[in-house]
Amino acid sequence: MPDRRSARIQVLVAEHAARRGVRVGVADVCSAAVATLPVGGAGLSAMSRTAPSHPLCSTDDISEQLEELQLTLGEGPCVDAFLHGSAVLTPDLLTPELQDRWMVFTEAALQAGARAVFALPLQLGAISPGVLDLYAHVPVRLNAEELADALAFADLATLVLLDTRIEETGGPHDGRVEDLGAYRAEVDQASGILTVQLGVGIEEAFVRLRAYAYARGRRLADVAADVVAHRVRFPPDMEPDPTDEEA
Repeated sequence: MPDRRSARIQVLVAEHAARRGVRVGVADVCSAAVATLPVGGAGLSAMSRTAPSHPLCSTDDISEQLEELQLTLGEGPCVDAFLHGSAVLTPDLLTPELQDRWMVFTEAALQAGARAVFALPLQLGAISPGVLDLYAHVPVRLNAEELADALAFADLATLVLLDTRIEETGGPHDGRVEDLGAYRAEVDQASGILTVQLGVGIEEAFVRLRAYAYARGRRLADVAADVVAHRVRFPPDMEPDPTDEEA
């Protein structure tokens, strides 16, 4: 079961979705993060080492500019967080070290109105589907509780981005998400199995797994469970066949 922090974050995000009258999406994660944390905006980009990266959502014009800037320039906290798989926290972009590190991005970000940027990679085991970015107009340093909340928002964004079903029964205050730990373990295990079956890298294996689920209108978690249980096999050099299942 989710811990108390994760459960609280899930309720906050579900409430934002309920006010919009839609199913929970990454836009709700971004909006709830801005409402909860000492930041002025948030953006989220889907990122990949093998395919073009692209922004998925932003809460305002500044966050939209920051997402576009980093992906266009190929530098900034978002890019580093994705490449290294760890949070990049920049409480003040005017720090000389940061200006040297991201010379072009830093100047452009400051001109756009951002002073602090926090980039949190979305991770599911070995899979990294994107990055959640938070920015502030003034220098800000997240305390331990705020950082823990930010990471919980990133965890939830990972689930939403990977099409995990958000439970909608019981109204917005009962908004819940499947346990992240169990989901992460099973999808990661299934992707690992496919690297052997298909002779491809982990990113390509995950792409095939998700494509299979999408093409058949199934949940990613359910397909991953079938792969782990050897109920579905992905033959090399051919599209997965839904009838190609072991007894």
